[in-house]
Formats: sequence, structure tokens, C-alpha cells
Amino acid sequence: MRAFRGEPSIYSNAQPAKRQAELKIENVTLSFGGLMALHDVNLEVKTGEFLSIIGPNGAGKTSLLNCITGFYHPQKGRIIFNGEDITGLPPHEVTKRGIGRTFQNIELFPGMTVLANIFLARHLYCNYSFVKASLFTRSVQDEEVNHRKIVEEIIDFLEMQPIRKKLVGSLPYGLRKRVELGRALALEPKLLILDEPFAGMTLEEKEDMVRFLREINTRWNQTTILVEHDMAVVMSISERIIVLNFGEKIAEGPPNVIKNHPEVIKAYLGEEA
Repeated sequence: MRAFRGEPSIYSNAQPAKRQAELKIENVTLSFGGLMALHDVNLEVKTGEFLSIIGPNGAGKTSLLNCITGFYHPQKGRIIFNGEDITGLPPHEVTKRGIGRTFQNIELFPGMTVLANIFLARHLYCNYSFVKASLFTRSVQDEEVNHRKIVEEIIDFLEMQPIRKKLVGSLPYGLRKRVELGRALALEPKLLILDEPFAGMTLEEKEDMVRFLREINTRWNQTTILVEHDMAVVMSISERIIVLNFGEKIAEGPPNVIKNHPEVIKAYLGEEA
């Protein structure tokens, strides 16, 4: 990897305070009519931690992510990020607080290039007005150069130089997942949330993605929450794992504890260990 070495601009001013990502979920309950999606879920994420959330289909994993990112509002409980209650905030306000996300179903613009899709995420940091943008003043030019530098570093880091000008809609599914990760990184998130980023990937693509995520976490202390069904990936990359089943937390601990936990085995296999 050529980018993200030395002092890349995306993290050149990454003082500890700017990378802080302390998340607390307190007694979160979410229901849809008579369907209970989450019931009194509690968890904490510390700055720099790589946490995975697993569970069978319908366990409430994506519902929990949607609560954190403002797409759902729980009927009970609180979500605290860096000391602020963000429970009722809309998604764009949650993003402004430093929470970036990829989606289970890819949310990219297929008719735009890889470069353009990632560049779109930089709108969060655009400080110029419509008038200045129309006139393309010197300050706007300087800002655009900085945004472009960050986007190019991300493309370089994710080894997407050969596809940077290709339309996203023409790419294999696994590469689209990589583009979506790039767009999330362009937000410079304090907390990165990944909803099944390995789905639909080949073994080689999964190995590349694991390598990228490890590099981000270890070198730049990127706090990450991963939801994933591939247990081999989860066990190899996670520091701590939380297990949900029918909307409730049934287990929590390091990978070596979780893989032998009787309640986890029962949830996945439907029988006692």
C-alpha cells in the first residue's frame, strides 16, 4: 500500500481528541408493532476498539446499527456518543458527529465513477457557499485541492487506482463493497460502522478487505463496529464480539470465549453444546 504511510493529510491532524469514539448503548428497545427487534440492549465501545456484532438472521444486528446511525429511533433507552445523547438525531446529524457507515445493500451511484462516488462524501467538509462555488474563487479551488488529495489517498490505500475512473455499475460486487468502504473513510469517521462488508466477496477479496481494516485499525486507531456473518473473518479480526439473538444480547467477550460459548452454539445450531 502506498498511501496512509508517513503523515497522510487525512490523519495529519488526528490528535487523540479528534479520534475519540466512545459509544454507550443503554437499555435500547425497538419494536415494530408487535415485533420486538431489540430488547434492553446494552453495550459499550471504546476508542480504537474493533468490535464485532454477530447473531443469526433476524437477531437485530442491522436494527441496532440503524438506531446508532439515526435511521431508527428506539422507543426506550439512550445512545451516547462522546458524552452526547444522539438517540433522536437524524442520520445527517449523526454523521456530523463523526459516525460513518457502509450498508448491507450497497448504496452507491452506479452511473457515476469510483472517484465521483468517494468525492461525494466530502460534502460534509465543504465550507464554501453556492456563490463562491459558482465563481470558483481561489479559496474554493484550494479547498477542492485538499478534498481531492484525501480522496486520491483513499483510492490509493484501497488499491483502486485501476478502477478509479470506471462507472461503479460496471464493477463486480466485491469491488463495489470496496468503493463503499472508501466513501465511508472519506467522511473521516471517528466511529466506522460496517454492515456485512464481506457479503458477496470472493476469498481473495475478503483477504484484501481484512488487510485494509487491520491496517486502518492498528495504524490509525480507527474505532470500528463490524456486523458480519462470515465467522472465520469475525474470529480473525475482532478484539471483542457481542452476540444478539431475537433482539437480546446473549454473550460478550473475546473470540476464543465466544466460539465456545454454549448460548452462542445453541443460537446458531439450535441445540445445546
